[in-house]
Amino acid sequence: MKRKHTIPALALLTLALTGCAIGPDYQRPELNTPAAFRQAAGWKAAEPADALARGAWWELYGDATLNDLQQRLEQSNQSLAQSLAQYREAQALVRGTRAAFFPSVSANAGRTRSGQGGGSSTVRLADGSTVTSSGSGGVSKSYDLTFGVNWEIDLWGKLRRQLEADNASLSASAADLAAVRLSLQSELAQNYLQLRVLDEQQRLLDATVAAYARSLKLTENQYQAGIVPKSDVTQARTQLKSTEAQAIDLKYQRAQLEHAMAVLIGVPPAEFALAAVDGVPALPEVPVSVPSQLLERRPDVASAERAVMSANAEIGVAKAAWFPSLNLSAAGGYRSGTLDRWLSTPNRFWSIGPEFAMTLFDAGLIRSQVDQAEARYDQTVAGYRQTVLDSFREVEDFLVQLRVLEEESAVQQQALDAARESLRLVENQYKAGTIDYNSVVSVQTAALSNERTQLDLLGSRLTASVQLIAALGGGWQGPEQAARRE
Repeated sequence: MKRKHTIPALALLTLALTGCAIGPDYQRPELNTPAAFRQAAGWKAAEPADALARGAWWELYGDATLNDLQQRLEQSNQSLAQSLAQYREAQALVRGTRAAFFPSVSANAGRTRSGQGGGSSTVRLADGSTVTSSGSGGVSKSYDLTFGVNWEIDLWGKLRRQLEADNASLSASAADLAAVRLSLQSELAQNYLQLRVLDEQQRLLDATVAAYARSLKLTENQYQAGIVPKSDVTQARTQLKSTEAQAIDLKYQRAQLEHAMAVLIGVPPAEFALAAVDGVPALPEVPVSVPSQLLERRPDVASAERAVMSANAEIGVAKAAWFPSLNLSAAGGYRSGTLDRWLSTPNRFWSIGPEFAMTLFDAGLIRSQVDQAEARYDQTVAGYRQTVLDSFREVEDFLVQLRVLEEESAVQQQALDAARESLRLVENQYKAGTIDYNSVVSVQTAALSNERTQLDLLGSRLTASVQLIAALGGGWQGPEQAARRE
């Protein structure tokens, strides 16, 4: 008889361990993507693989201060700390889901007192006499020590699908953490590079203010000597004060960038300051041909795909509700009415048995839950495809922006060279007395405008280069190069 019971039990356990899970197996959604980037030869589409190394991409700019700031961001940024805590939460969720594959064991010990009835009552009769009645009752005590085991057998793969979903969510959380880190690194680099461009603007304006002050002094001397009219003095003073106002305005802009960087590295703005330095970090050269794996490293693309994977597994979890669940439970222990010899063989008890549970009628509740899971899957597929399309758009945008800005910068440099030469000639003519000061002011204004425009273009090119790096998931180095840098 024992053998007849054992064989079905073993067969049931084998089915539980080897049976297929309910629900569709994951297949990566198909994408209609171009074979190459339009704006750069050799750039082509790839599939998400965010585990590839990115490296310290900011080192491309060769600035030790920027390198140090990026390290401080990694250690102290609060948004990054928040995302890291969310990732740890997802890790804990996976551990909790994995625990459901194993039996749970519980223990309980207690002492109970109970009673019923008891006491007396008095009833007065019609003739004035009384009758007193008493009831029996008492208090009983019970001592219990119970051990229990419960195990849900994963017949239909519900637990396996849930673990699959939670693992995918964990991977998505890791990608979200990487996306936050890359976004913060990019923001810090952009702010820092813009601050260095502002420092160059400040030096330019300070030097221009000094030159305009000398011109004002010269004009005042010429006016006192009766060589030029007073209008030349007022023009010179107007130009000087206007340029001084521009220089003052830069201080406010620089302070804002400093405050933004302070928050990014996790310190109060009042405790952070960056001294001005000579020069602007060099603009890294964008290669015309790069490895195809670069776009794979975008963490937002990886996160969107893992969301699809999780939603796909949730369909199986929802469909498993149509099938019966099997729980194996066992309990045993000691129960006695007295504490004396409580834990003895006569007071021992036990129970064991399987339990099948199945919903027979729910008015379409399970069907609606399956439909919801399938609809969520379709949403994540559309979101994944949109994220991939947006990633291609961003790369194309920054590639064309860098190319156009490079062309514009080359033409602007020619305009700046011409403005500088024109200014030199006009200043000599004014000193010789062949032209009035109005002509000098016009040329000086044009020269300063061209100087500032060229610096603005440099700032735009540096910003676009950082944005392109972020759009590619962290640099245009291949995996081997990035690994060597790390």
